[in-house]
Amino acid sequence: MSETATTWMEVSFDVAYLIAIWALVVVMIRRFGRVSKADQPVAKWVLIAFSLLALGDTGHVGMRVVAYAMGNIGLTVSLFGTHILLVGAGSFATAFTLTFFYVLILFAWQERFGRSLGWFEWLLIVCAAIRLVILVLPQNEWNSLDTPYLWSITRNIPLVVQELGAAYLILRDAIKLKDRTFTWIGIMILVSYACYAPVILFVSQIPLLGMLMMPKTLAYLAVAFIAFFALYPRKSNA
Repeated sequence: MSETATTWMEVSFDVAYLIAIWALVVVMIRRFGRVSKADQPVAKWVLIAFSLLALGDTGHVGMRVVAYAMGNIGLTVSLFGTHILLVGAGSFATAFTLTFFYVLILFAWQERFGRSLGWFEWLLIVCAAIRLVILVLPQNEWNSLDTPYLWSITRNIPLVVQELGAAYLILRDAIKLKDRTFTWIGIMILVSYACYAPVILFVSQIPLLGMLMMPKTLAYLAVAFIAFFALYPRKSNA
């Protein structure tokens, strides 16, 4: 596949994804009043989580689309005399919001299954805090197209713990209670991880692996749709 065709595929996918995720968030907001009282605590965390994810991905995906539209993936803008790489700023934005996303998913799990936060759950929150600290360190070189491999791995280790930890908690309780909605949510989180891990580990050696970000993104979108259809009815359940 030519570079031009790959670029057009990525841009088309990115635009379609942003439209889909924002449309879903808007419909969630509009239907929130119809959510049953029992489901409102879970629905609230799901709504906040995907609103935040959509916001971060708008920065990440949106900046890439703008850069491609301008014909320069290395496009920079000047802000207070500092040149900022658009795609780098977008990557930082989505890294930041994705960290909070899994904290919010943890809260959704807590409400769904009536659980309290024990040592394991607090470990996942501590991992989120550690990741946030790592993200702001200058060694990440967000203003460069060439991400330092070691720091890419380092900042993603806490995220992996968050992601797999959340999937474990959700699947453990959902399977036990035969909760199909959250069983599928847990499965889709694992699918997203399975697609993301090879990209982080090997994309510098095999650039084509970057295409796995598409099914990874679709897995997140699947989580949103699964939660939406289960929690946000067309008619009030109150």
